[in-house]
Amino acid sequence: MHPMGAVTAGLAVLGLFLVWKGSWKFLHVALRTIKRDLMCLAVILRVRFSMSRNLRNRSTIPGLFAQVVTRHPDKPALIYEPTGEIWTFRVLRERCHAVAHWALAQGWAEGDVVALYMESRPLVVALWLGLAVVGVEAALINHNLRLHSLLHCVSVSRPRALVFGAEMAEAVSEVSDSLQPRVVLFCTGERDAEVKPCSRQVQKLDALLERSPRHPPRYALRKDFNDRLFYIYTSGTTGMPKAAVVVHSRYYRIAAFGFHSFGLCHDDVLYDCLPLYHSSGTIMGVGQCLLFGLTVVVRRKFSASRFWDDCVRHNCTVIQYIGEICRYLLAQPVRPSEARHRVRVAVGNGLRPSVWQDFVQRFKIPRIGEFYGATECNCSLLNIDGKVGACGFNSRILPGFYPIRLFRVRESGELLRDSRSLCIPCRPGEPGMLLGRIDHTDPLRRFDGYADEDSTNKKIAHNVFKVGDSAYVSGDILVMDECGYIYFRDRSGDTFRWRGENVSTAEVEGVLSRLLGHAVVAVYGASVPGVEGKAGMAAIAHGGGQFDLDALRMAAQEALPSYARPVFLRLVPSVDTTGTFKIQKSRLRREGFKPRDSSDKIYFLNRVAGGYEPVTDQLYEAIMEGRVSL
Repeated sequence: MHPMGAVTAGLAVLGLFLVWKGSWKFLHVALRTIKRDLMCLAVILRVRFSMSRNLRNRSTIPGLFAQVVTRHPDKPALIYEPTGEIWTFRVLRERCHAVAHWALAQGWAEGDVVALYMESRPLVVALWLGLAVVGVEAALINHNLRLHSLLHCVSVSRPRALVFGAEMAEAVSEVSDSLQPRVVLFCTGERDAEVKPCSRQVQKLDALLERSPRHPPRYALRKDFNDRLFYIYTSGTTGMPKAAVVVHSRYYRIAAFGFHSFGLCHDDVLYDCLPLYHSSGTIMGVGQCLLFGLTVVVRRKFSASRFWDDCVRHNCTVIQYIGEICRYLLAQPVRPSEARHRVRVAVGNGLRPSVWQDFVQRFKIPRIGEFYGATECNCSLLNIDGKVGACGFNSRILPGFYPIRLFRVRESGELLRDSRSLCIPCRPGEPGMLLGRIDHTDPLRRFDGYADEDSTNKKIAHNVFKVGDSAYVSGDILVMDECGYIYFRDRSGDTFRWRGENVSTAEVEGVLSRLLGHAVVAVYGASVPGVEGKAGMAAIAHGGGQFDLDALRMAAQEALPSYARPVFLRLVPSVDTTGTFKIQKSRLRREGFKPRDSSDKIYFLNRVAGGYEPVTDQLYEAIMEGRVSL
């Protein structure tokens, strides 16, 4: 028997023995879940073995990619939509080398950071991967950000340079005067002549890369498997976006679990329409190309109307999604291409039970690879057997093999503790916060944190499983059933999810308050029946005079990403606060956007009409019944 198989069988037998010694109820659960648990155990052991080998060999992502290129240099690596441009593995490697030579010519050293701010395209991959060849770390910035949010994300990573796409030129010109003097600007692509010129010198990156050598640079990289690769920005439970550290081993781990868990093959063609500033797009998606040799179709922006046409055109066999994408696809009219595709696996997260079966049945997807995880977390979950609605599971047979657990929390998000000051585990059916034990000697249990130490410390709890330990705090509320299947319930704190993006209420409050002359603003998510996530709602304290809704809408449109702009407004005489002037939102969340007989005025952002309109009883009923598009 293969050693891995022997270990698996031994652990299973041991687990069943322990269960049998416990109760018949647990024996019943074990018999129902043993196949699932053994499947996942085999995947974990396989990934752990390969990661241990890479750790011993001091592997890096560029080095592992170089090995893939040698196996099939002329195979398509990246295909760009909407142009259909094809980059073979050889071409991608050569362009990475050009980026590496350019970085060395700039005088950058290992540990320096270069911020990338552009829409999805193959060049994004060549840039961060080429920079990694010589140890320079990329900071992948959300291209929807503007003004204060953009400045924050650029400054927090302390970059030596900012590379931006021509489509971002106007946004860069708006903040260029506020950038640190040492930040050098590079632009790629053709700039629009009508865009306001930037006040600082901008170098043309395309010309520099065209002159750059294509051969490997003579450079001995000192980094290894557990060193920093790049930063991905993520909205935390509070505050502005944080720069999450992604090390080489974390990149490998995420991509490898996706490949081995969901039955992907080296000959698959993966359709990646998710943004490349996001870990799902650039790690779970592009990682299949770089580490396992799949062809990946990179879509500049998600298009519901072109989705299945693209899949048919490129013979895609794997697609990526977030829950919102599945809902958008279901809302599209039936078209011939949706019945002619060859997709056999859909990999992603956020596919809700109400959408799951309709999505599978209409588009005839044989396998759903649902997972849960954040860029920085060490408690990712896998739905390895397609359980409808579940984002993953934790074994009831061997719960300690993968040390994650749900723990009881107060409504405020604070962890509850017992008489020994340890966190209190949840029982099946009891919602709780997901935590994962931290072990920096284990690549699967690491928590590498964020660019700033304060943000890192806020995500760590101590004395969780036992005295003296530490654990990563996900900030998410989930619930587990008797068989160990885990279902996403909600996000604790103020952050809510809308249009597939996390919205930080603190960030939106800050922007709106500045736009309104530092007025008191409370931002929260409002639930709407039949709609995934929560629609943004802002309660604004005003003096009772005239309020220019159009001016606020236009200002918010300039300063906020589309998914962060309030769908509902509530004008109030004052906002509830505590004795220490902290904003209280419980009542506001509870009352939502229903019209009330009070001095409060509630408005709805009608995207068709292009403005806010009062929420009447009739409009409220139309929204609740799904007759109004949000």
